Amino acid sequence: MWDVNGVSAAVLGALKTYRLSESDARDVCQDAWLELLRTPGALRDEAKLGAWLTTTARRRALRMITRNRREKPHPLPDAGMTPETEVVRAERDRALWVAVDRLPDVHRRLVWLLAHRPELSYAQLAGELGISPASVGRLRRRCLDRIGRMLEKGGWA
Repeated sequence: MWDVNGVSAAVLGALKTYRLSESDARDVCQDAWLELLRTPGALRDEAKLGAWLTTTARRRALRMITRNRREKPHPLPDAGMTPETEVVRAERDRALWVAVDRLPDVHRRLVWLLAHRPELSYAQLAGELGISPASVGRLRRRCLDRIGRMLEKGGWA
């Protein structure tokens, strides 16, 4: 019989490269299992179960990403945005990322994850950074304080 939990964990691990939310990754994995059950004979060699499910899940993940991109509405321009405010915002954003680039590596990686992967829990952030979950909050606070001081020195406070 199949080790459903073990094989599912391997499939979920392979899906991490697609940067799906945890719930989307689980849905894709579940869909791969359902496809296996719906199409008897699709798996010719039981020893290749993990590979078959991983390939199927990856294809489904790509379809999901493509569908989500098509369905994602494009933001409407802010009616209150003037060319001047757009320039100021762009300069502020540039100053922010320059400050982030000056941080030590683990701080920089944490800020990047917070900005680009907001769905991650402290436990997941800790796993990505190789630190304990208990230290994520303190590290986050130190990063934000340090960035704030750098922006203040640059006149962005």
